[in-house]
Amino acid sequence: MGLDIKYIDGQIPLSEEEKEGLLIKSITTRGELDELEQLNIENAIEWILNNKLKKDKILTEIFIKFVHKKMFGDVWKWAGKFRISEKNIGVDWIKIGVELRLLLDDTKYWINNKTYPPYEIAVRFKHRLVSIHCFPNGNGRHSRIMADIIIEYVFGKEVFDWNNSNLVKPDDARKEYIDSIRKADNGIIEPLIEFARKGLKNEI
Repeated sequence: MGLDIKYIDGQIPLSEEEKEGLLIKSITTRGELDELEQLNIENAIEWILNNKLKKDKILTEIFIKFVHKKMFGDVWKWAGKFRISEKNIGVDWIKIGVELRLLLDDTKYWINNKTYPPYEIAVRFKHRLVSIHCFPNGNGRHSRIMADIIIEYVFGKEVFDWNNSNLVKPDDARKEYIDSIRKADNGIIEPLIEFARKGLKNEI
């Protein structure tokens, strides 16, 4: 029996070739996969918390790939590698490297010129990153952790709480999150910033 994934709103289907990249073949359902991925992600977060990340290393393609590998490397053999398939979201796969470099350059400019407040810079980065859709899977979770890394290690501020949800289950929190992403797609970033910062102090 192969991997049978039932997708929910906002999730992008894997190709059959990408499904073959599952490292533990006994996993066959979405629930089992979510549990395995969450364990890997928690290990990645623990690693991040226990290591002093250097500001100048964070906004690089190498680090973007490294974090994805840390998050999903125990689950997928393609973890940390850019996708080579087209999706119904994201840029053409052949343009991923170019679009990511533009995002990294823009973000450095925003930081150096204080174009936006820190929390807005981190959320704008997150939104652009997930819109590029660098990897076959896990782009939402990866982009949220990257936003947390930027706000903590670049700006020295409290990480986002993302409505105290991992946003995997199809509940009200995920619906609000997906709605805010779609508004950001149309140039309205404020709902996504508000969602990311629910429960936090009114610190800018």
